[in-house]
Amino acid sequence: MDPSARSVVSLLVGVFIVFIARPSLASESDHKYKQDDQVILWVNKVGPYNNPQETYNYYSLPFCHASETPAHKWGGLGEVLGGNELIDSQLEIKYQRNVEKTTYCQLKLDEGKVKHFKEAIENNYWFEFFMDDLPLWGFVGEQHPDKNSDSSKDVLYTHKTIHVRYNKNQIIHVNLSQDNPKPLEVGKTLDMTYAVKWHPTNVSFARRFDVYLDYPFFEHQIHWFSIFNSFMMVIFLTGLVSMILMRTLRNDYAKYAREDDDLETLERDVSEESGWKLVHGDVFRPPRYLVVLSAVVGTGAQLALLILLVILLAIVGMLYVGRGAIVTTFILCYAFTSFISGYVSGGMYSRNGGKSWIKSMILTASLFPFMCFGIGFILNTIAIFYGSLAAIPFGTIMVVFVIWAFISFPLALLGTVVGRNWSGAPNNPCRVKTIPRPIPEKKWYLTPSVVSIMGGLLPFGSIFIEMYFVFTSFWNYKVYYVYGFMLLVFIILVIVTVCVTIVGTYFLLNAENYHWQWTSFFSAASTAVYVYIYSIYYYHVKTKMSGFFQTSFYFGYTLMFCLGLGILCGAVGYLGSNLFVRRIYRNIKCD
Repeated sequence: MDPSARSVVSLLVGVFIVFIARPSLASESDHKYKQDDQVILWVNKVGPYNNPQETYNYYSLPFCHASETPAHKWGGLGEVLGGNELIDSQLEIKYQRNVEKTTYCQLKLDEGKVKHFKEAIENNYWFEFFMDDLPLWGFVGEQHPDKNSDSSKDVLYTHKTIHVRYNKNQIIHVNLSQDNPKPLEVGKTLDMTYAVKWHPTNVSFARRFDVYLDYPFFEHQIHWFSIFNSFMMVIFLTGLVSMILMRTLRNDYAKYAREDDDLETLERDVSEESGWKLVHGDVFRPPRYLVVLSAVVGTGAQLALLILLVILLAIVGMLYVGRGAIVTTFILCYAFTSFISGYVSGGMYSRNGGKSWIKSMILTASLFPFMCFGIGFILNTIAIFYGSLAAIPFGTIMVVFVIWAFISFPLALLGTVVGRNWSGAPNNPCRVKTIPRPIPEKKWYLTPSVVSIMGGLLPFGSIFIEMYFVFTSFWNYKVYYVYGFMLLVFIILVIVTVCVTIVGTYFLLNAENYHWQWTSFFSAASTAVYVYIYSIYYYHVKTKMSGFFQTSFYFGYTLMFCLGLGILCGAVGYLGSNLFVRRIYRNIKCD
């Protein structure tokens, strides 16, 4: 069976095991061992330390191993997408049985191997192992100063000592130390050795992952302060918006209710202060490119629910513990929440008198997945060219496609039909006039483009600090576990986005510009533009990444993230502005 087909079968079996047959697992899967049980050390990947995504098969470096056909451990969907490929190291390790220094193979150095190892050491290559689902890390070698010259000498670590801490029948912590560095010289034969030392501990199994969590970094005072600062900004902003808008609108309503006032005075007041009333006959006119707007709003509503759901599951289930668990959860939750995108999109499209139902359904169901697929295809081609583990196998691509085709796509179509029939009836407070009203010239800061660009500043400010922690965890080997912080920041982002977009929409309508739909969407979506600009700064200042491969993956993944964030924020902004517009026009007399 070829690797692609085997990957498909193993992934499908893995899904079944995880969700249905979990109680029947034993040994490594339930993390319980008996005296002298075999404990497998899995080798995973190797690559430049400064380039997290540029990883390769461990044996892409000419390491020796005991057998020519070591066993592979085929992981789940998220694990494969994360670029993991676990291979049995075939080291003899028994539970609670110490192993003294033992040679497991001999490495014969020829010119090609020496060159390969030297390139790896000069590029600061690191590797990752796993034992009982706990990671171990180490460097391939290092550069020692050469006493006889000004240059450095490359040495390879030839001995590994594995320290294992256990509590009764469970492994709690593993650590790796290396020594016995040997110079790389053509023609030499190096003995590759290992040792295993077991140490008892009182740490409980439930807390065995705590050692990988960087509490001082994530729970630093600046993190708490940023949450408090954003929360205060929300209170200030919502209070300011409520006070200004309610006071202004109350005055507007009072003027429109005065029937005995002088007509000239009323017209002057309206033209000077209340321009939003003048466009009541056009404000509910269907926007241009209705199919696209409906699709992005529906997709954004789905992404908002999806992010909320994944954050809650991460808080409850500690998903950061499992390899690829977050990615797997995200994909499955996206598939099962696709009904929401269809429902919101279908209802919006119907209320605005749309006729191209098939186009609307297909675009809603495929917009975001195909955008991600387009970026992923380019990145995957680069990864295949480099021979990296970041390349997604064909079998995994087929599994993702099957999930989309048989779960996500049908649910989106069903949601569109339900949304069209249940919430698709037009209910505009004001009748749309036949002839569009001309839009007068206004000052530059009241134009839709300026409103759209400025709209993302405050939402970006509310998530700025959290973006630093998210970027650092993803690009700098830190485990992100503070999903409670993320939940608060997400709620703050939604509130700030709605408030800012409502203010922008109100200013736009006061300028007698009734093209508020796309403006409200882009005003909120521009938050993603600022995040992407920040990512450029982060790349050059906070990382040491280099090379075409890593640069492509950094900006490709960031683009994928920012597209999703932009669609999410844009949908939230549009839906908030839509409620606001309907609310203010419901209380006036429409001609």
